[in-house]
Amino acid sequence: MRTLIFFVCLLFIFSCNTGTKPQKPEFLLGKWIRTNDKSGNTTYEIWNKNFTGVGFIIKEKDTTFKETLGIVAINNTLTLKVEGVNETPPLFQFTSQTDTSFVAENPTHNFPTKIIYWLENKQLKARVSNNQFGIEFVFEKFD
Repeated sequence: MRTLIFFVCLLFIFSCNTGTKPQKPEFLLGKWIRTNDKSGNTTYEIWNKNFTGVGFIIKEKDTTFKETLGIVAINNTLTLKVEGVNETPPLFQFTSQTDTSFVAENPTHNFPTKIIYWLENKQLKARVSNNQFGIEFVFEKFD
C-alpha cells in the first residue's frame, strides 16, 4: 500500500510540472561580421554556446565601442542583457520568438526600446529602435 501511495504522489508531482523552459535562439551562435558598416568601421558580434557574447567596433586599430551580451531566463522568460553601455545594464524581455528570430523589448529604456534579431539567407540581421529612430545591422558568419 505504501508503494502505491508513493507512486501516486510521484505521478502527481510530475504531472503538475507542465512548464517548459524557453528555447534559447541557437541561430545567434557563432562569429559574425557586419557587412553594412560605416566606412572605416568593422563591427563584430560573437555569440558563445552558453549564450553570452560580445559586440564591438574597431576603427583602424582601436576598439571604439564594446558591449557584453547575454541571454538569460528570468521567471521562465528569456531576456537579453546588455552590459557596458549604460551604468545599469538594461534588460530586454523576449516578446516573440521563432526558430530563426526574436523580438526583445524594454519600453522604459531610452534607446533602444526594441531589439529584433532574425536569420535570413544565412545572414544575421538585427534592428535596434525606439518610436523615432532605428538602426539596421546585417552580419555574415566568418571563421
